[in-house]
Amino acid sequence: MDNPFVYGEVVPARAFADRAVELDRLIADLAAGQKIFLISPRRYGKSSLVRHALAGMARRGALTVEVTVSSFSSYVAFLEGYARAIVGAESRWDRARAWLRETIRSARPEIRDAGAGARPGLPVVSFPAVRTARDASRLAQEVFALPAALAAARRRRVAVALDEFQAIAGFNGGSVEHAMRAAVQHQREVGYVFAGSEPSLMERMLEPRRPFYKAGPVMRLEKIPAGDFVAFVEARFSKTGIRPEAGLGAAIVELGGNLPYDVQRLAHETWDEVRRAGRRRATLDDLHAALRRLLAEQQTLHEALWQRLTLPQRAVLRAVVLEDGRELLSADARTRHRLGGASSVQASLVALVRQGVAARDGDRYVVVDSLLREWVARRTY
Repeated sequence: MDNPFVYGEVVPARAFADRAVELDRLIADLAAGQKIFLISPRRYGKSSLVRHALAGMARRGALTVEVTVSSFSSYVAFLEGYARAIVGAESRWDRARAWLRETIRSARPEIRDAGAGARPGLPVVSFPAVRTARDASRLAQEVFALPAALAAARRRRVAVALDEFQAIAGFNGGSVEHAMRAAVQHQREVGYVFAGSEPSLMERMLEPRRPFYKAGPVMRLEKIPAGDFVAFVEARFSKTGIRPEAGLGAAIVELGGNLPYDVQRLAHETWDEVRRAGRRRATLDDLHAALRRLLAEQQTLHEALWQRLTLPQRAVLRAVVLEDGRELLSADARTRHRLGGASSVQASLVALVRQGVAARDGDRYVVVDSLLREWVARRTY
């Protein structure tokens, strides 16, 4: 029997938890040709939500395009990858070649089969003649027009998802934002979701002086309500014939910080513990056994991260864990954990957030990875 909990990849529909309201809204906005900005901390299930929204659009007959911006090493590589994804949405190669070459005139595109082992049907698109920043700027205007060209050629709506969109600010000194905004604002047959997992960077991209100011609706992904997540976890155990002990679902959700990735991970590993033992009942002891195993497996990674932190940052990280992330600048907390002055604590918190180790959650700080939080609590002093 397959494990009903999935983590470390885009979660399939059978294991997707809640998000019904967000999913319906995202599909409706894409269908209306809106340009949506989806802002979410890491581990909230953003990429899975986007993938399911695209699947919903495909069921409505739309062509869908998905690109992860942060996977590219240069502006030109991004433009090539974006063009490749759009061409890949076209079912016929001859038709794709024709309208791509009609649309891209500043740099003759090369289109070829990706070869054995590559994703079937997805060609390689390259622009070898593009060598200067000026060449890339001219090319960008034409590449960003491709979704509209695809919609017109196929007479169908198009939905484009640009995941980890905050990474686009690193291309070409930020002028890429102006070029993309100029292109997408006129594409009424194309819906866009610009999704980012670094909220502070995404929020800055939407400020008044930036090109995407008031470009479209903003969705800020929140945590799944704890009660709903508990019910989901316990129902998934029961559906596979394993009866969860009273309180197990709540313990998994609390230990996982109510984050989809972490909750799915703990539930997945707990389910494996029970199946390996050949039992039909999952207990809190199984959860603790799974946690101990995960901590042992991640020991090297956690030690390496700890060693990269400065001594003040280590002390502040421990304080975040032991004080539940609250009132860390108070004199009592600083004395209790030997943290030094308030400005030093604040600087360490900023550094931890910048490194993705900690994050703001309302009026407190939290450790992003629940396993790291447990490791710090159990293995550091």
